[in-house]
Amino acid sequence: QVQLVESGGGLVQAGGSLRLSCAASGRTFSRYIMGWFRQAPGKEREFVGAITWSGDTTYYANSVKGRFTISKDDAKNTVYLQMNSLKFEDTAVYYCALNQSPIPRPVRGYDYWGQGTQVTVSS
Repeated sequence: QVQLVESGGGLVQAGGSLRLSCAASGRTFSRYIMGWFRQAPGKEREFVGAITWSGDTTYYANSVKGRFTISKDDAKNTVYLQMNSLKFEDTAVYYCALNQSPIPRPVRGYDYWGQGTQVTVSS
């Protein structure tokens, strides 16, 4: 089993920044992808970005490209989502998730999920 715990959410004004953290514990995998997703009220969960096990490849949704950055600290078993230039439409519950395969998958392909952290951007 894998446990994922997100933190760092909160209320921020438009144009501001937040950094989300996702701490992982439990079973380890040698090759995997860690993803960030978000879900706004009344909307489906959507992909935000992901990072491979090596940290040398990242993927981003077009809506956040150039504003959000994913990184990882292996010593702390933590993945980060740095969010800059936040917009009202970034308001959502943000989730981290683990894809235990090295092959990118859609949202349904992720095997473990955190509980989510709320990000609210005021306009």
